[in-house]
Amino acid sequence: MLLYPAIDLMGGQAVRLRQGRAEDKTVYSDDPVSVALEWAARGGDWLHVVDLDAAFTGEPSNLELVSRMAGAIGIPVQLGGGIRDEAAIGRALDAGVARVVVGTRAAAGDDFVVHAVQRFGGDKIAVGIDARDGFVAVRGWTEGTKIMAYDLAKQAGEWGVGAVIYTDIATDGMLQGPNIKAVASVVTETKAPVIASGGVSSASDLCVLAQIEGLSGAIIGKALFDGLIKGHLRAAMAEVDQ
Repeated sequence: MLLYPAIDLMGGQAVRLRQGRAEDKTVYSDDPVSVALEWAARGGDWLHVVDLDAAFTGEPSNLELVSRMAGAIGIPVQLGGGIRDEAAIGRALDAGVARVVVGTRAAAGDDFVVHAVQRFGGDKIAVGIDARDGFVAVRGWTEGTKIMAYDLAKQAGEWGVGAVIYTDIATDGMLQGPNIKAVASVVTETKAPVIASGGVSSASDLCVLAQIEGLSGAIIGKALFDGLIKGHLRAAMAEVDQ
C-alpha cells in the first residue's frame, strides 16, 4: 500500500479543514514547501496536495507554490482542487504535477474524464470521489448529488483512470479512524486502483487499511500535522505490526 501524506493549501498556507468546512480551518504552516520536504523525508511515496482555494472558487491561485513543492521533493505530486477543464489539467502537469484529481467534473455526467484520459493518459488522471452518506458531494463538498459513490467508482474504472481517491467526508479531519467498510466496498466496485482518504489517526489505522485486499494507497493528513504518527511512516507501521 502506497502512502500519500497530504498538504491542503489555502492562501499560500498549509491548512486542514474539519469535514471540508472552510470556516473550520487550522493553519499549520506558512511554508508548505518545507512541509513537503518533511513528508517526503518521512517516507511518503507520493505527496497529495489539495488546492482548497481552487476547489471553492475554481481559480488555481496556488499553482506556482505547487510547482515549487514539486520541484523541491523527490517523490511525485498528486494535485486536486478545481480541476474542471483540460486547460487546468495541462497547467498542473506543466507545473510538475504527476497526476491530477478530477472531482466535480467527474460527477457531471459528461465525457470530460474520458477525453482527459485520451489526451493526457490514464496514469495522469485520478477521479476523486467525496462521499457523504454514500452520495457524491462536489464543489469543495458544498453541494450534494444523487450519484452513488460506488456507481461513480465503477464508472471511473471503465474510463481507465490511474486511480480513484475515495474520501468519506464524515471521517475527514476527525481523527476517528477510516470508514473501513466503505473503503473495502469501493475497492470491490472498480477496476481502478483505490486510494483511501479520511479519518487516519494513527499508524494502527494505516495497518488496518493495508489489510484491505487490493487497496492501492492511503492518504494521511491531520494525523501527521498533529504529531499522532511520528518518525518514518513505514517504521511506525512496522512497530504496530510487531
